[in-house]
Amino acid sequence: MRVAPWHQTNWDARAAGNFIGGGSGSGLLICAGLAQLYHPGASYRLSAALALVLAVLGLICVLAEIGRPWRSLNVLRHPQTSWMTREAIIAPFLFAAGAAAVLAGGGVAVVLASLLAASYLYCQARMLQASSGIPAWRHPKTIPLMLSTGIVEGAGLAALLSLASGEKPPLLTWLLLAALFARRISWKRYIEALETDGAPRLALTALRGLRGPLENYGQTLPELLLLIAIVFGTEKAWPVALAALVGVASGWVLKLTLVTRAAYNQGFALPVLPIRGQGEVLPGVKPGWNK
Repeated sequence: MRVAPWHQTNWDARAAGNFIGGGSGSGLLICAGLAQLYHPGASYRLSAALALVLAVLGLICVLAEIGRPWRSLNVLRHPQTSWMTREAIIAPFLFAAGAAAVLAGGGVAVVLASLLAASYLYCQARMLQASSGIPAWRHPKTIPLMLSTGIVEGAGLAALLSLASGEKPPLLTWLLLAALFARRISWKRYIEALETDGAPRLALTALRGLRGPLENYGQTLPELLLLIAIVFGTEKAWPVALAALVGVASGWVLKLTLVTRAAYNQGFALPVLPIRGQGEVLPGVKPGWNK
């Protein structure tokens, strides 16, 4: 019963909530900051405030997952080895810079908040990839997938808030489209790498089940809507708004699936099958894997 890979239970939907909140929040700070530097608007303060709220909610999800919350302070003990520690160290500086950016609405505070948000997002991507016991997480292709997904979510939320404020977000439209293309490529390479390098069959089953809906509805649909908006002018707000909603929602579903349903551990394997006495050594076995 414990030979083939089995589903881990240490990280659940609350852990996924950290990646959803932290990724969306940091992505939103990055994309809103770029839009503010390119074309200052009134929606930046709202975007930055929402970004901080999302990041805080992500951290609250982590605290909710820990049975003894004060033990979370132990995360600060290993900055030399742990990406979770590095994320925790960056967090207070991110919140301080983000709060300053909300108050200032522009200038150096916006640039600093965007840079710290990029560092925070990178730490989250590396934190998932550093979980070496879970084959679906530890593959290097996880990093660009998590980064591109965070930018899609951030650009989508920034575009929605910009439209809600009565602004026209041409830069955010192009940024969202570019991020969607980047996520499409990183997702394709990630899935193909798992198929080629090997992964637990049940993890691949969960990811294959997501592949069709994600590529058809989470990727192609918002990409077509954004192209319609670009061709007919960015004053067409509804295609951008719908594309942004779909892009954000699909990113959250992707993270939830990856962190929960695809989270099968290594299991056990034999490099070769030993033979008692004389005889030819047989090839090894890896139960529960696609190869």
